[in-house]
Amino acid sequence: MEFKSNIMDSGAVNRALARISHEIVERNPGCDRISLVGIMRRGAPLADILAAKIRLLGVETEIGYLDITLYRDDLSGGYQPKLNSTKIDFSVTDKTIVMVDDVLFTGRTARAAMDALMSLGRPSKIQLAALIDRGHRELPIVADYIGKNVPTSRNEVVVVKIPPFEDEIGVSIWQK
Repeated sequence: MEFKSNIMDSGAVNRALARISHEIVERNPGCDRISLVGIMRRGAPLADILAAKIRLLGVETEIGYLDITLYRDDLSGGYQPKLNSTKIDFSVTDKTIVMVDDVLFTGRTARAAMDALMSLGRPSKIQLAALIDRGHRELPIVADYIGKNVPTSRNEVVVVKIPPFEDEIGVSIWQK
């Protein structure tokens, strides 16, 4: 892959997540507790950051991490997926759950995450927060909270860097 451009530095990512945290609190009035579920892998640390920002606004948070590997629709043949562990220490039943992911692209990851959540219980509402929305939907999925809309071509890849996976925070576009 060939580097194309940086689209968000650490400050821009932090501002986008601060804005999303405010929007989550504003759109869920009367909630004394917000339930966040980070979609493995990079959605998990983003959910941690959002939870900290929501707590600063005086609202309690529950946080969990969701592995969607077995719910993906692109597994086939003898592919042996690497499983992460789902860790949700609270009931999702009758709660508003905010799923958190790094990049919203075709909508297939969000669909798999909804299926995985529904296997754990019946939330009253599921919302979706994504740091980047790059378009190209294949399913009718729309994020409730978006850090930045980034129009891309299908030949481009959006790379989100965030600890603990990388030492820096930022978003860049690469050409396939």
